[in-house]
Amino acid sequence: MVNKPIVITGGRVIDPAQGIDRLADVLLKDGVVEAVTDAPGTAPDGYEVIDATGMVVAPGFIDIHTHLREPGLEHKETIATGTRAAAAGGFTTICAMPNTEPNQDNASTVEFVLRTGREQGVVRVMAIGAVTLERAGKRLVEMAELADAGVIGFSDDGNPVADPNIMRQALTYSQITGLPIINHCEEPSIAGAGLMQMGVIASHLGLTGVPSEAETVMVERDIALAELTGGRLHIAHLSTRRAVEAVRRAKERGLRVTAEATPHHVSITDAWVYGLGGATPDDGALSTVAYDTNTKVNPPLRTNDDVDAVVEGLADGTIDMIASDHAPHAATDKECTYQEAAHGISNIETAFGSCMVPVHAGALSLEGLIERMTAAPARFLGPTAGGKGLGSLKPGLPADVVVLDPASEWTVDPSAFFSKGKNTPLAGTTLKGRVVTTLYAGEVVHEAGVAVE
Repeated sequence: MVNKPIVITGGRVIDPAQGIDRLADVLLKDGVVEAVTDAPGTAPDGYEVIDATGMVVAPGFIDIHTHLREPGLEHKETIATGTRAAAAGGFTTICAMPNTEPNQDNASTVEFVLRTGREQGVVRVMAIGAVTLERAGKRLVEMAELADAGVIGFSDDGNPVADPNIMRQALTYSQITGLPIINHCEEPSIAGAGLMQMGVIASHLGLTGVPSEAETVMVERDIALAELTGGRLHIAHLSTRRAVEAVRRAKERGLRVTAEATPHHVSITDAWVYGLGGATPDDGALSTVAYDTNTKVNPPLRTNDDVDAVVEGLADGTIDMIASDHAPHAATDKECTYQEAAHGISNIETAFGSCMVPVHAGALSLEGLIERMTAAPARFLGPTAGGKGLGSLKPGLPADVVVLDPASEWTVDPSAFFSKGKNTPLAGTTLKGRVVTTLYAGEVVHEAGVAVE
């Protein structure tokens, strides 16, 4: 089916990959970008018009870290529901993490995810393979086989690659495949049974804390191994000041190291565990809303200083991109004690609004944020991994576009999520910055407040 030509008119077009930031019209035809005009408001006849006056038009967002749960955990999410949620969040390309059942540690499971994405997804689905068999950290997967199957990288996410020799081998093989090793950097012997960030708040709540050093130690180790092997290292969900500083030093030395940050690690802190939207109890007495299990995530929500450091890292390019780490769960996974609750936040639909928090605070530019959600992850994917032609509105490239209203305020209502996962600490919170329309391959796949078939 040939899509009807569309013109998105009157908006401020921001395309960091081309250095575009101006009022313009974007013309889409036959599933690709036809043109970005110099004269807005001159749409040709026969084009369906999307009025973006007062809004921002950008390439569709790219998320390199999404948990889609299928196969095996469809009660939490499916590829169909996860991609619909992604569209609502402005994402037109998402990369499925391998902690499924079975794990994406073999070609057949990877091929299932990619095929189901093509058949049932409303946006583009790519796959990430495991580093080790069953993500158990003992034996490497057949990396060349998974690369041939189409994975864009390797990760045991949810589990760190704790054995340094296994990590060294994986990084060595990354030179052959050209694909990154994506590590969940957490030293298990330091993290122990910790449930949230170690500090005053954890002590007040009586919860076992996770020292920041659990992240820093493994980040430093992996950087050293990347230097030893010349391999390609990507650090998932960077969340602490000292780890950000370690990545900054590694980049200054020219190492092949990249990093991502999540929406929650740039916008909320460990104080949210009190259940008061980031506030602390005035009289020190805990209320029934404390121990909000929707705040339980790994790595944990950090301190204000850590959040500042992560935002600084995004602003100066130390942290390359935003990645959602969307982690949907069934209600029973969170309706329990904090100790029993699963780690993870369902956030792909709130990602842009959360990431606008530092933008509205003046700590990050809107152009910089869009670059880290479009051009930067496209560079990370690269032509080898199938990322060629993504993250830009250059004529001839896929017509993946998002229309944004940075000033629009909206209240988070998890019951309205397209994701099966309603597990967010932001319920009832007002965010400023909304995804208005998402187009994938020239077709509207999301309109705020409108049912899209």
